[in-house]
Amino acid sequence: MRGAHDLRLVAPAVTAWAAAWSATSAPDAGVPSWVAPLVGWCVASVALGAVLTLRHGRRGDRRRRVDHGGPGPAPVLRAAAAVLLAASAAGLVATAAWSALEHRAPGVVAEAASSRTEVRASVRLDAAPRRASATPWSGEPRLRAAATLVDLTIDGARTAVPPIRVDLALPGDVDGLGFGSAVVVEGRLAELPSSSRAAFRLSASKIVGTGPAPPWFAWTHPLREGLAEASAGLGGDGGALVPGLAIGDTSRVSDELESAMTTASLTHLTAVSGANCAIITAAAFWAAGLASLPRTGRVVAALVALGGFVALVTPEASVVRASAMAIVVLTACATARAAGGMHALGLAVVALLALDPWYAADAGFALSVCATGGLVLLSRPLATALGRWMPPPIAAVVAIPLAAQLACQPVLVLLEPVIPVYGVPANLLAAPAAPIATMAGLLGCLLLPVLPSVGLAALQVAWVPATWIALLARGVEGMPFAGLPWPPDAVGAVLATIAIGAGLVLACGPRRAVSRTWRAVRRASVVALGLSVALPVGLATGPPLLASASRPADWDVWQCDVGQGDAILVRSGDAVMLVDAGPDAEALQDCLASAGVDRLDLVVLTHWDADHVTGTSALAGRVATVVHGPLDGARSARALEPLVDAGATHAEVVAGATGTMGDARWRVFWPRPGAVPGNDASVVLDLVTPEYRALFLGDLGREAQDAMRRSTELGRVDLVKVAHHGSADQSAELYGELAASVGLIGVGADNGYGHPTASVLDALESARTVPVRSDVSGDALLRAMPGGFELWSERVVGVAGAP
Repeated sequence: MRGAHDLRLVAPAVTAWAAAWSATSAPDAGVPSWVAPLVGWCVASVALGAVLTLRHGRRGDRRRRVDHGGPGPAPVLRAAAAVLLAASAAGLVATAAWSALEHRAPGVVAEAASSRTEVRASVRLDAAPRRASATPWSGEPRLRAAATLVDLTIDGARTAVPPIRVDLALPGDVDGLGFGSAVVVEGRLAELPSSSRAAFRLSASKIVGTGPAPPWFAWTHPLREGLAEASAGLGGDGGALVPGLAIGDTSRVSDELESAMTTASLTHLTAVSGANCAIITAAAFWAAGLASLPRTGRVVAALVALGGFVALVTPEASVVRASAMAIVVLTACATARAAGGMHALGLAVVALLALDPWYAADAGFALSVCATGGLVLLSRPLATALGRWMPPPIAAVVAIPLAAQLACQPVLVLLEPVIPVYGVPANLLAAPAAPIATMAGLLGCLLLPVLPSVGLAALQVAWVPATWIALLARGVEGMPFAGLPWPPDAVGAVLATIAIGAGLVLACGPRRAVSRTWRAVRRASVVALGLSVALPVGLATGPPLLASASRPADWDVWQCDVGQGDAILVRSGDAVMLVDAGPDAEALQDCLASAGVDRLDLVVLTHWDADHVTGTSALAGRVATVVHGPLDGARSARALEPLVDAGATHAEVVAGATGTMGDARWRVFWPRPGAVPGNDASVVLDLVTPEYRALFLGDLGREAQDAMRRSTELGRVDLVKVAHHGSADQSAELYGELAASVGLIGVGADNGYGHPTASVLDALESARTVPVRSDVSGDALLRAMPGGFELWSERVVGVAGAP
């Protein structure tokens, strides 16, 4: 029947996906990699036997049906054939995974990795490098990129190796590298789990040399560089977005704009997606039609255009995936029926998983498949349903982003447990602008080398819709309730699936109940939709409302839960001080908002590790004065410049420096003059208020702690900020001398470093100091009172010690 959905390849695609995931993950659980393909082919063999047996018996079955009117084995035959097809797809993909796993870690390479031998490696980049921090406690920039190892030298001996995927970590001071670049490095290898697409991580300590991309690809570099340079001159958010909308280059998109795009569910516009590829191929198909080329010629022209576009935007794994999904959408359009689209989608899933089984755990792959399936299956029913409330042309336009958003939402919840409330309206408003920006930007990119003025004019045209998209993203981010918190992990995904499914039944089903069964389905859908929405909304809004209602307004010290890092607010009189800014600007911003703090009279940055200063980006324009330890080049500049540029004054302090904050007096006990930047040069601040005394230790290590004890009369304090998140590098004698009532420990849940360590907790217990851990308490508020500190947190209320 024309227009009906032919879902026969859905089951093979799903089983192939499950087989790929299990085959690549099984070795991590100690299961041999050959188990998955063996199971798949065994099931396929049984199904094949059933099919052959049933087909052989059909002639006699026909005679029986003539003689006795029996139903025959046709339904069973169809079921066996379906099992055969699904099991064969699973066996094919599992076999591909087994083969890849068997050859991904040659013995000599695995031995070099296990022995941590220094090697010289030649690699070819499979993606443009992206900036990342080396470690959570280091601000040193690093570059990360997917790459293929092509040559290896161990202990001076060159070793022949097959191409091996590696996760490459490079020093952050190298430029000019892109997809296809050749890089020779010295470093160490570490073997990765089988579930990782890369077989090894290659941490480079030194770059020996670099080389150009292969000739078939090198021609695209000048085009991309020219587009980036020309777009930089356009200015504003629009200029930053044009390269992303045209060729997926987001290198100039700021963190703030990226966050706004995420809130508005518009990030897919700056990533090369199936929609981009579909625009290119459709344009080529249309242009070939104007040239009166036959259908075969138009198909060839579209494929050539797609190949050129893939080369231009770099054929990374995500781009290859997007181009395959674009072919799916075009197939659906070319066949003018949904069945063609689902057939193509099923084939594309199986083919891509056979080529690269690690797509099974790739969130981008899941989103591409869901979005494509949503467009094929849901856009028409949604347009029909919306057509009851609005003109059909408008309903058809609204249905497209709505179908993609609904299909992707369960996967998006797994990535970030937030429902973008305005995602569909934002995509609807951006829909007319995105194709114009893409085509004009791409046209400008191609014309700049030959007709610079015409190319620049095209980019200026692209700047207009790009600016509109940026304004839209920032506008949505500033709207109330832009993101609805949702339960995380599998529970959240299941609830989202139930809510979406029930909503689709109610919206797209018959308006009037046509049978008793359908009436029951509608009633069940109403109940399912109500519960699946009410439960997450209640969980999201209930605890914050209760916390806000019970939170004391007259707090003295507020330890912010910012993960693995420190950020502590101290209030005295009308003044507020912040000690360190933590590793997460958004978490710090949330904490300041909860505390009702808009202005900080004093900020103390104890040292320059990222887990103490990254959050300073949330403080620009709010700070009067910053005091800090010895400067550390680029690391300290990155933290201070946004604050100073917004009007803050700053001063380096050493032992003996003093000042006031509200009704409190502060004094610096450490570091000594001339200290070398680092943990042991942390600013140690002694704060004396009319109600209590507190000591903040930064990340000071044991030797520096003991040196401070010898040079300073410390005495007893009421509150201590435990050094270095409760690491083992501590002086138990220091905590015994301080004898604090409360010890604040800024530490992330499941942090992987073992913080706080048993030794420091034992030292605190011996000193009769009650630990207040942010991983246990969340945000923790302390109020000094005659009988002790009153402690309020998201999980605990009580009294700790006595001031």
